[in-house]
Amino acid sequence: MNGQANRNAPEVIDASMLADNLVLEGDVAIVGSGAGGGTAAEVLALAGLRVIIIEEGGLNTARDFTLRESDAYRDLYQDGGARKTADAAITILQGKGVGGSTTVNWTASFRTPPKTLRVWRERFGLSEMTEESLEPWFLNMERRLDIAPWTGEPNANNSVLARGAEKLGWHPRILRRNVSRCQNLGLCGLGCPVNAKRAMHVTTVPGALAHDAVLVTRAHAEKLVIRGGRIESLQCRALPASAEKRNPGRTVTVKARYFVSAAGGIGTPGLLLRSKAPDPGGLIGSRTFLHPTAVSVAVMPDRVDPFDGAPQSIYCDQFLWPDGRADGRHAGFKLEVPPMMPMLSAAVTKFHGPMHSTLLGEFPNMSSVIALMRDGFHNDSPGGTVKINGGGAPVLDYQVPEMIWDGFRRAYAAMAELQFEAGAKKVFPLHTDAVPFESWRQAKEAIGSFRMETFRAFVASAHVMGGCAMGADGSQSLVDGDGRYRHLENLSVMDGSVFPTSLGANPQLTIFGLAARNATHLVNHLR
Repeated sequence: MNGQANRNAPEVIDASMLADNLVLEGDVAIVGSGAGGGTAAEVLALAGLRVIIIEEGGLNTARDFTLRESDAYRDLYQDGGARKTADAAITILQGKGVGGSTTVNWTASFRTPPKTLRVWRERFGLSEMTEESLEPWFLNMERRLDIAPWTGEPNANNSVLARGAEKLGWHPRILRRNVSRCQNLGLCGLGCPVNAKRAMHVTTVPGALAHDAVLVTRAHAEKLVIRGGRIESLQCRALPASAEKRNPGRTVTVKARYFVSAAGGIGTPGLLLRSKAPDPGGLIGSRTFLHPTAVSVAVMPDRVDPFDGAPQSIYCDQFLWPDGRADGRHAGFKLEVPPMMPMLSAAVTKFHGPMHSTLLGEFPNMSSVIALMRDGFHNDSPGGTVKINGGGAPVLDYQVPEMIWDGFRRAYAAMAELQFEAGAKKVFPLHTDAVPFESWRQAKEAIGSFRMETFRAFVASAHVMGGCAMGADGSQSLVDGDGRYRHLENLSVMDGSVFPTSLGANPQLTIFGLAARNATHLVNHLR
């Protein structure tokens, strides 16, 4: 189809199937359909605005999820699950496809920690970021997405965290999840096969489509066409349905009154950089934060089956604020549990040969704990920078600061102590200096001498934040508290890239709440 689309055009357009170039027109164009883009799309469409959603991945539903790791990483994750920082030292797990990371995350849903909001107010001038002002937005999204404390029994993997923390007096807590009629299958990271997870592809995106929104899948947003301080259009390139398919070579041009970037903490800065968006302070992509994550694996005396049951239901904040405040000298960390899938577990376990084979032979009895480091609250943790490579792809250049390494060492010790207290036979932190330790005393002594370097410590993150930070001072921030881009009249950013620091908690609920708030404010602005 060439030329103008009309109201009779399909609601869902698969760009990989286009026979000709396509031009679409609407009121608001949204790049990305994850936590931010999906939420904004529904709010704007319900207000009567003509919304066009651009998504580079495919539209997958329950019947498309094969529940095979190899298929899921290839089809539902950025770079096939192998996205890394520029030096390849840190693995970054981000979703791809309609729903973004909400389709494959483990459902943990936390409101923004009050201490984080306090830093945002005091250091970045975001006076409206209070618990009271955000309460109605969080409450609304919690109702919309069935976010509530998990009422089922924790699986054996989470029970290790609960049992060890309880014995040590660390006060484990029940986690809140965005699920409805969950079957407790433990397959959240591979795509929910029963649509119990209230991800964007089954909630807000269909909600927007029901109100005349248009969804374009397999379309890569290449650049915003900017003239005179305004965006005129968005240029997109159609993508093939799979690596085996030929690139269709078609383009999609989207013209709109207003544009929203919700492509995530790496994708949004990448789009702005490719578009040469006005940026007087050179801030695009700077102060990009992770929750650098340390991992410790234990072999328990009884069977755990760490892939079975709700993947996350218990957490512990004993070490989240070690100095009593967010901007203290020590990196705080949140303790959670990851599900352990066989393929991914074999890949990240830093052993080789007979030792690797022996440990994987004990896989049914394995349990693991992760520590998510807070990043960006102190001058000694400045974050990284998103840049674009020669092919125009965004890449995060991130160097782990010393205070985060100090947090890793403390986290390894805390996790090992907890696991032994819970009854572990062996504990091995994912670090090349580690061996399977058989006592807390042995582990504690060895961890103190670990060489804390990338490629020795396994470092991963599923959370990318910052890069288009909000703030009151235009010389230090790209967007205001409503997410409106300061240097373009008709652009807002509605994803985790607006965070001026990391959160210290899984970010999806913060993104939901802020996107709902800012999209509602945008409706009033456009009217």
